[in-house]
Parts: sequence; C-alpha cells; structure tokens
Amino acid sequence: MESLDLRVLGDVLAWRGLGHAVTLVTVIETWGSAPRPPGALLAVRDDGVVSGSVSGGCVEDDLITRTRAGFNRVAAGEPALARPALIVYGASKEEAARFGLPCGGTMRLVQEPVLETAWVAQLLARTADHQLVARRLTLATGVVQLSCAGRGQHTSFDGSILTTIFGPKWRLLLIGAGQLSQAVAQMALMLDFEVLVCDPREEYALTMAAGVPASQRVAGMPDDAVRTLVPDAHTAIVALTHDPKLDDMALIEALQSQAFYVGALGSRRNQDARRQRLAKHFDLSAPELARLHGPVGLSLGAKTPAEIAVSIMAEIIQIKSSVSACALTAKNTGVAAGAAMI
Repeated sequence: MESLDLRVLGDVLAWRGLGHAVTLVTVIETWGSAPRPPGALLAVRDDGVVSGSVSGGCVEDDLITRTRAGFNRVAAGEPALARPALIVYGASKEEAARFGLPCGGTMRLVQEPVLETAWVAQLLARTADHQLVARRLTLATGVVQLSCAGRGQHTSFDGSILTTIFGPKWRLLLIGAGQLSQAVAQMALMLDFEVLVCDPREEYALTMAAGVPASQRVAGMPDDAVRTLVPDAHTAIVALTHDPKLDDMALIEALQSQAFYVGALGSRRNQDARRQRLAKHFDLSAPELARLHGPVGLSLGAKTPAEIAVSIMAEIIQIKSSVSACALTAKNTGVAAGAAMI
C-alpha cells in the first residue's frame, strides 16, 4: 500500500489530466497538539472533491470553502491564485477553539495552485522506484524542484522555501519469506516502510514475491544481505525463519550494525541459547547481544501469524518513535545551544 501523501499526488495528477483545477495544501509547521505532521497533504478540486488531510477534519471544511470561493472568483473573471500563499489557523485561543484544534494547537499551511504536473509525475515515478525524494517549493515563484533526499531528512521551511520528503524513510529487512514474514511485510508496507526480504530458499522467495509483490527480494545468504544493505539508524532487521543456520547469520551482522531495531523469532529458551551461541562462537559482546529483541514483538498474547505480525510491528513502531523523539530532542538541544552561543 502506498503512503497517503503519495496517493494524494496520484489524485492530483489524475484530476489535472481530466481538466480540473486543483489546489494543494501542505502542513509546514504545527504548535501544540496536531493530528497531522509537517509535510501532510490535502488536495482540493474545483468542485470541492478532496484527497488527503491536513488536520484530521478540524480545518478541512474551511479550506474547501475558501478554495472553492477562489475558483468561483476565477470563473467570474477575477485573476487566479498564481503563487503559493501562507495560511495560519489557531493564531489565537479563540480561533483554535473555533476550528476545534486540540489543546489550543496552531497550524501553518502553504496553499498552492497546481498549474503544471510534470513534477508530480516525476515524483511518483521516482518514489515508485523506491527513491527518497526532496521536493523544494519556492513560495515567491511557485517553482518546484526535485532532488535526492537523505535518510533522516525532514520537512523544513525557512520562510521562502518549503522542502518536503517523499518515499520510504524507514526500511525493514526480513530474513525469511514464510507465512509470518508475508503478514509482517504487508503491515510494514501499510506503515510506509520499504520492505526487503532475504530467503535463500527459492520456493519461499517465490511465494513472497507472488503474495507481497511490493516487497523487494535481496539475493544471497542472510549475512551477505545485511552487509550489502549497510543498515543505518532508519533500518530494522527481523529474523523469522526459525532456522538458526539462517537467522544467526543475519543477526551476527545486524547486531554489529547501526540498525535501530534487531529482532528474532523464538521462545525465551531458544533466545537464551542463541545469545550464548553468538557470544561463545562469534564473539558478540554483551552490549551487542542486549540489542536483540527476542522473543520478537510486544507481549500481546498473539497466536496467529497476523496477530504475531501486529506484535512485531507494534514493537518496531514503539522503538522507532523513541528513536525519532531522541533525535528531535538532540536537534532542538543543539539549536538551543547554538543560539545561546550567538
């Protein structure tokens, strides 16, 4: 399943192809409690049809009303919106209450007319090819430029240029392509992970390719797959074959990598034996072994492959969220320290 924002852009491309006028709205900044993050998109068609969301319903009605009013003025002969414009909701407590923004939240948005679609088609093609893409919008001119983005890069706005990131920002490498891996892969794709699968057993790999075609196969043995991937702080690795000969090969490399999450299927007894085996025969240190999540997943009492997949992805999201929060805190601390030095 593709991300919500990419589906919004797909709708924009289709609507413009049918001759509709379209306005695109992007969240650029929020304060307080906000249901949609910076970079979230809403597209409004000239007849009021919408795709996406910027507030979970708080300000959408007002945006639709003001956008349709703009289209009506154009129909009456007035000039169309030619350049992007800033919109602020919740500038005061009264306004926040009026629009139902939770906890007195404030939102800043950019509203832009979609006058040409070449960049939309290019962005969709590049993300379909699993590329991470940065979109730079210059507010003064409405010009859009696309470039390669780096993992960890976030939506930013400097007052004149809005940069938003599209594509799979997080990766999940699954070792094994059995029934459980297929369930995990499907859920991870819904959560906007780039899903890679390594299983040297050809029959399993073929079944995964047929059942979850959006996943990508990584050829070779599990340890080679991990080394080739060069896991970073936006990569999770989960070993699910239940075969120590395959799982351990991947874990030896994964536990010494920068992956933010490393997990393995198996009971507590099997995990204890695995840790002893990896320490004795492969010299993995205690801190490295402590990084292993095993038994994998949150303790939900899961029994079926789908339930176990939920527990695995829940734990990955939990760790991912804590990693993101730590990174944001470090970034803000750095900014504050830099400001203090000026």
